[in-house]
Amino acid sequence: MAKSSSLNVRVVEGRALPAKDVSGSSDPYCIVKVDDEVVARTATIWRSLSPFWGEEYTVHLPLDFHHLAFYVLDEDTVGHDDVIGKISLSREAIAADPRGIDSWINLSRVDPDAEVQGEICLAVQMLEDVRGHCLRCHVLQARDLAPRDISGTSDPFARVFWGSQSSETSTIKKTRFPHWDEVLELREMPGPPAPLRVELWDWDMVGKNDFLGMVEFPPQVLQQNPPNGWFRLLPFPRAEEDSGGNLGALRLKVRLTEDRVLPSQYYQPLRELLLESVLGPAEEDAASPLAVLEELTLGDCRQELATKLVKLFLGQGLAGPFLDYLTRREVARTTDPNTLFRSNSLASKSMEQFMKLVGMPYLHELLKPVINRVFEEKKYMELDPCKMDLGRTRRISFKGAPSEEHVREASLGLLTGYLGPIVDAIVGSVGRCPPAMRLAFKQLHQRVEERFPQAEHEDVKYLAISGFLFLRFFAPAILTPKLFDLRDQHADPQTSRSLLLLAKAVQSIGNLGQQLGQGKELWIAPLHPFLLQSIARVRDFLDQLVNVDGKEEAGGPARALVPPSVTVREGYLLKRKDEPTSLATRFAFKKRYFRLSGEMLSYSKSPEWQMCSSIPVSHIRAVERVDEGAFQLPHVMQVVTQDGAGALHTTYLQCKVRPRENRGGAEGSLRSYPTSDRPPQLPTECERPQPMAVGPAQGQRPQPRQAGRLPPRCLPQRALDLLPPGRALSCWLQSHTLSGHPGGLE
Repeated sequence: MAKSSSLNVRVVEGRALPAKDVSGSSDPYCIVKVDDEVVARTATIWRSLSPFWGEEYTVHLPLDFHHLAFYVLDEDTVGHDDVIGKISLSREAIAADPRGIDSWINLSRVDPDAEVQGEICLAVQMLEDVRGHCLRCHVLQARDLAPRDISGTSDPFARVFWGSQSSETSTIKKTRFPHWDEVLELREMPGPPAPLRVELWDWDMVGKNDFLGMVEFPPQVLQQNPPNGWFRLLPFPRAEEDSGGNLGALRLKVRLTEDRVLPSQYYQPLRELLLESVLGPAEEDAASPLAVLEELTLGDCRQELATKLVKLFLGQGLAGPFLDYLTRREVARTTDPNTLFRSNSLASKSMEQFMKLVGMPYLHELLKPVINRVFEEKKYMELDPCKMDLGRTRRISFKGAPSEEHVREASLGLLTGYLGPIVDAIVGSVGRCPPAMRLAFKQLHQRVEERFPQAEHEDVKYLAISGFLFLRFFAPAILTPKLFDLRDQHADPQTSRSLLLLAKAVQSIGNLGQQLGQGKELWIAPLHPFLLQSIARVRDFLDQLVNVDGKEEAGGPARALVPPSVTVREGYLLKRKDEPTSLATRFAFKKRYFRLSGEMLSYSKSPEWQMCSSIPVSHIRAVERVDEGAFQLPHVMQVVTQDGAGALHTTYLQCKVRPRENRGGAEGSLRSYPTSDRPPQLPTECERPQPMAVGPAQGQRPQPRQAGRLPPRCLPQRALDLLPPGRALSCWLQSHTLSGHPGGLE
């Protein structure tokens, strides 16, 4: 039986944050940490003391994680960002309520002595001789210590306390992975039994030393089971200071899910029940197990249920019948066509997740070129007179004095310049749309047409498809490209506003112009001629999209989108195996040519080399980033595999991101293919770094070569889920937007 845990985290909003800028405002963003490792970062909300983020993350975690922390910072363009406050939640506090935490929580001050991380390796022995009792503490090494110096490293040393006796190790300069291998002996003094405390400090030449963490063992542990192994560093015990609301508060939603996964055969009866619901007679829909499951699922759980069901039926090759089953039920109980698929029903959520799983490479191919242009060009665009900044003459060229009309005309030209390529790419993509999506849309088109055959409802069958494709897929991706892996970073305020205008225009096109000229946003009227012209083209596009052979099975296994034998990425990387007797230096990495396919990660000395080694993708258990200090090299990751005997093996891969202007087919680059946008394992384009001889500075103790080894911890004993191809596995992190209306933009 395998065990797994996941955290669902929503950073909703903040309130009453203190002003950190001279303007009397702040530019807040939030960082999410699990056991002192950053797992997520929200967008920066500029010039706001009550920011709304509305970002959601699902983080898959080891079962033994300890705490979850939220840090709110003020972003500064010059100097370091200002820390506003933090919220720390223990694992026990999160797990206390099965429904999770959903409340406002006050921020507390950040105490530098409480911001510790990392682990220390100790071996303790209790000895006795003619002089009495003796404690022998073997301080071996530490890893992943907090950086306390401006260089991003520390100068750590250890102090050992036992009763009134103390001793300390030597200082290791400029490292977060120190290796001491020193034995400290302390004699027992008269008095009651004393605990053993080991503290780590960062040595500073000027000023006081910085605390790095501590571990403490009570006397009974020392006598019965002396410590031997790795131990997590803890802060000094103290009550967390609550600022009483002076630093503001965050509204958070946190839920911990712990699963016990049995062998596959135990789930066969449940799988058969769910499959019978889809494949059984239509007249038995109301009493089917899937219908009962849909009725009993609460609204806040439908997202998770939809994701799991879509993956299940994709794996069985029955995603098409599954979506058709839900669509048929949803359409049958809808009386007003204007409300069709407008709620967050299981049918709506399942279709949305299906598009994200199957259509992400398609989405990237259509939108990424224009999204990159918007980010790089940073043009000022605004149609709303209430939000126009007439002082931006440096970004818009005028012959005379700037006016609202001039800004509107220039913005209209820029908007149509971006929207034109987007619409052209969409309407010309019929042949590139995944067949599984086209067949699902054809089924949806047929069900809606059968339910609303009247002439006055002619547009409903188009709106049902465009509501998913445009309002729930294209428009959200344009609005928040980072959440769809279109960009690595969130947009700045000006770019965010440009993306919002583009998303609103795409949403209007997806609504087929039904709301043009209505509502409060009358300022978008100058864009109406372009929108109406695009709507006519989109109707033709939707007709062609559903004109597909219905005999083909809809929604086959997601792996079929990329044949297993097709190479999705290849190129040179530096490779090193984790061997206990080897030297952990940068020179131990060897250049190899890697190829990644749907079922194999293979490598050889060169592309033409006949002999190659292979790692089956099914044997890969984890892909993790390695700290730069481990090998004194950037961009290192470890690939953990499991052999037939159950033993784990670690392979280190190192690459270096190439400058944008030099990217091409030169040596050291990874070449990708259109069959997949980004593979789960290998990083982006890489080149071999130039080795450089490095020696210790005068007066410093050299770092032992084996100190940087990072053995894998708490790894899942199962194959990685590589469905669907084309989506990045970045710390197994999934991001979603939080919005009040499906497809709505605020």
